[in-house]
Amino acid sequence: MATKSNELKIEDQLWAAADELRGSMDASEYRNVVLGLIFLKYVSDSFEEKYQELLASEYPEDAEDKDQYMAKNIFWLPKAARWEIINAASKTPAIGDVIDKAMTEIERENSAIKGVLPKNYASPDLDKVRLGAVIDLISNIKVGNAESRKNDVLGRVYEFFLSKFASAEGKNGGEFYTPRSIVRTLVEMLEPYKGRIYDPAAGSGGMFVSSEEFVLEHQGKIGDLSVYGQESNPTTWKLAKMNLAIRGIDNDFGPHQGDTFTNDLHKGVRFDYIMANPPFNLKKWGGDQLREDARWAYGVPPENNANYAWIEHIVSKLAPDGTAGFVLANGALSTSTREEYAIRKALLEADKIDAIVSMPGQMFYSTQIPVSLWFIDNSKNSKNENDRRGKTLFIDARNLGFMADRTTKEFSAEDIAKIADTYHAYKGTNDQEYVDIEGFSKAATLEEIANNDYVLTPGRYVGLAEVEDDGEPFEEKMARLTSELSSQFKESAKLEDDIRQALGAIGYEI
Repeated sequence: MATKSNELKIEDQLWAAADELRGSMDASEYRNVVLGLIFLKYVSDSFEEKYQELLASEYPEDAEDKDQYMAKNIFWLPKAARWEIINAASKTPAIGDVIDKAMTEIERENSAIKGVLPKNYASPDLDKVRLGAVIDLISNIKVGNAESRKNDVLGRVYEFFLSKFASAEGKNGGEFYTPRSIVRTLVEMLEPYKGRIYDPAAGSGGMFVSSEEFVLEHQGKIGDLSVYGQESNPTTWKLAKMNLAIRGIDNDFGPHQGDTFTNDLHKGVRFDYIMANPPFNLKKWGGDQLREDARWAYGVPPENNANYAWIEHIVSKLAPDGTAGFVLANGALSTSTREEYAIRKALLEADKIDAIVSMPGQMFYSTQIPVSLWFIDNSKNSKNENDRRGKTLFIDARNLGFMADRTTKEFSAEDIAKIADTYHAYKGTNDQEYVDIEGFSKAATLEEIANNDYVLTPGRYVGLAEVEDDGEPFEEKMARLTSELSSQFKESAKLEDDIRQALGAIGYEI
């Protein structure tokens, strides 16, 4: 994620100011307070711009006509919810009550986010002086006018805040934020142009945001995508609704949060694209209640780990020509537990697994568990010019990426393009001819995979990368290396002697 542009300096300012609000508040409560303010400023800017336009028009009375706003996908704001009212109260003790009332009014007038917005600004845990200071700062930044919407300033601010919260909250952060590098890799490989797209573990909706960006970048129409999602955590479900609302993305997330396994809110619906980052190695997922579930077409997943339940759920929700990409912990690639081994073998023999990409470590704020991307493609079973039936592509991307900060790694645009281009060459959907690259990619046959006991770890198949010959003759290289080693041995002996003398001087003989 970029951090150098002028717009993104706004993000740093907002974060520094908002961080002042934390005080003794619980992290999840504080998160919702801050993101609620960002949402409120966005819809206020959008409304105000349209309001002024209508006031200056031939029919200024239209400025109070709700339909004029709804027709342009702009939230209608009743008078009590307008920023001028909030800003005027920023220096008063009543600011919390004013914001809570604004949130209630916005929900009343905009059914898409009913019951979603935070309404705890009057809480005694929230310092009203600091809250007013953040309001003052936000008042000077336009994040929802036409120019800002074009550059998606607020969307990027919102994502920046989600990533910062994920970093600050450690392992819990992964519940609502999937690193952008991973999301963009999934999107570039799947290329969701039109149709139904679904995320069964939607978090804050980042998969859909990146899908929208992809469509717009390729001159498509965002209206050609129908967005479906499900999220079990009620707080995170609200975050997703807010995240999509500020970007004008219509969605079906169900009327409330819901557990995907025990309360599938989209029963009977099949999807063209599925993208997901489900919780890793989830132990208590309700498997004991679902032994006879129709989704387990390839075997009943174990009750103590949901990884393979997620795989089978995703496969069951795909349309006949649908494709899916999702994140799983690396343990799922090679687990030898009876149930998981049997399911993996059955999926491979049914030709469901199209590609596996092993990712670098340190990409998540929330966990150091190494992960891989899995790709399912139902259309690979239909014969075409690029016949890849009975094959699975393995990509080892562990050596790609750069350290974005002291603890986290990201992909560059070139890294993502290298992975995606390799996959599309393998599929025959770009103008490149696919060839195996030693140490990076290999299109393996089912026979080769069976010979490896159905293990899906890419390193087993891609081999070692070729080391470029430096042109130095072997004898000369050995003479140089042994000379350097001899010198290092001498230096080591000298350091050892110095240490012995230093210890002896203070009475400790070795």
